[in-house]
Amino acid sequence: MKARLPKNYSGGGIGNMQQLARQAQKMQEEMETKTAELEQKEYKASAGGGAVTAVVTGGMEVKSLEIDPEIVDPEDVEMLSDIVMGAVNEALRNAAKDKEDTISAISGGLNIPGMF
Repeated sequence: MKARLPKNYSGGGIGNMQQLARQAQKMQEEMETKTAELEQKEYKASAGGGAVTAVVTGGMEVKSLEIDPEIVDPEDVEMLSDIVMGAVNEALRNAAKDKEDTISAISGGLNIPGMF
């Protein structure tokens, strides 16, 4: 029984490997560039009907936190804490999703360990 080769198989061997390596290198460089850009990008989210607004960077650092003075109640610090956490966590999720979507678009959905 003979093995069948895929259609359009050229049997390029080393040439195909070199081309594949160049494509992988180009993809990795593009991912590094985009990752650096995303780390500088800012993501904003609000909670509590806009009472708390958090801004984070793609590097997952809190850049600013705005709290409407009207919701500050010394008797209910726990509520304020919950609203702040909600805003910060939502902003961080937005940053993580943007990074995931961007990298996925570059890699075509491939998950190559060590590339990103």
